[in-house]
Amino acid sequence: MLPRSLFVGWCLMTMLPCAAAQSPAESQTVPFQLLPSRHILVRAKLNDKGPYQFIFDTGAPINLVSSRVARDAGLKKPGGFSLFRAPKPVEVQQLTLGTVSAAKIPVLVMDHPTVETISRAFEQSTGPIEGIIGYPFFARYALTVDYQKKQLLLKPNGHEPGDYLSDLIGRIADLSTQAHQPRITAPMALWGLEVVKPQENTSGVLVRTAHPQGAAAAGGLRKGDRILTIDDRWTDTVADTFRAVSLVKPGRKVSVLIERNGQQQTLVVTPKKGL
Repeated sequence: MLPRSLFVGWCLMTMLPCAAAQSPAESQTVPFQLLPSRHILVRAKLNDKGPYQFIFDTGAPINLVSSRVARDAGLKKPGGFSLFRAPKPVEVQQLTLGTVSAAKIPVLVMDHPTVETISRAFEQSTGPIEGIIGYPFFARYALTVDYQKKQLLLKPNGHEPGDYLSDLIGRIADLSTQAHQPRITAPMALWGLEVVKPQENTSGVLVRTAHPQGAAAAGGLRKGDRILTIDDRWTDTVADTFRAVSLVKPGRKVSVLIERNGQQQTLVVTPKKGL
């Protein structure tokens, strides 16, 4: 189970669709520089202009370029931005990192304050940083980061990211209008389990009840156990736990990582079919 990648200072924005990449037969390498902040810095050309320096960020849902680079590369910045209206990307005809080149790549033109702060911090040694290379570019490749050689290994995987823009904006709008309405997750299977979140700032949820005839008790769960993950999904809150069990089909064996008496152990639970 991998933690979610976070871009420090990143504001809630959008995921954008991208055009299909070129498909070279072999893997290709792109050199990078590792900043003291542990950001990966790559050099890229836009429409044969540059190269410019960008943060290569696997946690960023967009490609982002500064206004200066947009002018140099002949990109026109669309006006206006609203949290509840999809920002309009512009299209880069050719984005090139080393020998890796992709056509018709969407980018947002924005002077992002976090990028500007990182740029100011390292500008004397690296030069200006002009934006971010993110998901719409790297998702089409199987990516290996070699920190020893300081290079990226990119191999086309045939994947074309979907259009997440409308879905994300809809979710944000839904949260704004229904923030106080309860949401209920109905599991497909019966666990015979009740959990609570303790007040202290600790991981997991506590088992309040494992019903004697239930699947959880049959799998070895006891009152007072701290559940850390279910089926490799975090259970840091009661909502997380409902989400995890809702994805489990009846009759499927599921690993449950718990902490009991200060020791971690893995149990196997087979939830039952409901009525």
